[in-house]
Amino acid sequence: MILRTILFLVLNFAALAIGSMFTGKGVPSDWYVQLNKAPWTPPGWVFGMAWTTIMICFAFYLSSIWNRSENKTLLISLFSVQWLLNVAWNPVFFYWHQALSGLLIISALTILIGYFLIHYWPIAKAVSLLVLPYFLWLLIATSLNGYVVVFN
Repeated sequence: MILRTILFLVLNFAALAIGSMFTGKGVPSDWYVQLNKAPWTPPGWVFGMAWTTIMICFAFYLSSIWNRSENKTLLISLFSVQWLLNVAWNPVFFYWHQALSGLLIISALTILIGYFLIHYWPIAKAVSLLVLPYFLWLLIATSLNGYVVVFN
């Protein structure tokens, strides 16, 4: 279980690292600075702290449900789609400035993480609390992206 957790940590943080290559230059950009952002947009440091916590929790969650899951192919497929959506949002939003496409991506990611929560609940129970921060954060992030789409 330890090696599996380390593998999921590496994969999760690789996604964050790839995404940060686009976010780092996008946040101070004129395009992002001039956007009408939601009044509930947290300060920048919250994003890094939140994503770090979320990816640690998600790695432990995935490692825990791995042994309990009868369909490893489904689990790997869901994780892979989650990984791709997570990575894709940053360049779409920050590099290509496609807020609507970003909203579609982050909405799909939110639904997918909600699916993780519901689908694996019967085998995960209390362990599902580890994926709950990811789902709640995505609800907030989706609302922030939606605000940008509506008010810009």
